[in-house]
Amino acid sequence: MSAAHAVLFDFGGTLDAAGVPWKERIFHLYREEGVDVEAERFAPVFYRADDALVGTIPSTLSFRDTVHRLVAGVSSGLGVTDAAAVLARLARRYRLGLVSNFYGNLETVCADVGLHGLFAVIVDSARVGCTKPDPRIFHRALEGVGVAAGDATFVGDSPTRDMAGARGVGMRHIWLVPPAARPTPCCPGDRVVRSLGELDECLR
Repeated sequence: MSAAHAVLFDFGGTLDAAGVPWKERIFHLYREEGVDVEAERFAPVFYRADDALVGTIPSTLSFRDTVHRLVAGVSSGLGVTDAAAVLARLARRYRLGLVSNFYGNLETVCADVGLHGLFAVIVDSARVGCTKPDPRIFHRALEGVGVAAGDATFVGDSPTRDMAGARGVGMRHIWLVPPAARPTPCCPGDRVVRSLGELDECLR
């Protein structure tokens, strides 16, 4: 074999990852987020979303926005709820707040994913010096939205941090669980949803 005078590369899965195709990485991200989908069902959904982007993306679209468009197509194909769309609908009826055990950069992260303007208050545990289920972090958020605990509902995925914390300050609570889960409610009358899309009806 003669010495090479040029080297050509693939991009997706080669230069942006160590040999892991986009389909595999995105599949595992969905599974990690609790989406109950098998590889055999995921593959055709991914390829349809991938093919649909061909010829529709401007040459100036960023890498981040390209991935967002691909994932949006996959989510639509899988029937996964778009959190931003749900929040936008809820924001027309309620004052929304965000309470999270985070790293100090939650406002920046929300701005990056287009959610920042939907919340009246964003409470980041690293910024306020207490973490869920500490009542103080919930009271900080309630002050930010200007309502009493009895007039608010908390939505979260953790029974020990979110549900217990909300219950501790007298707030109604809704437990978000993966679609395949069979949870035991944390207290009598506790509401359980399997997607954010169920909140529209659950909060009525």
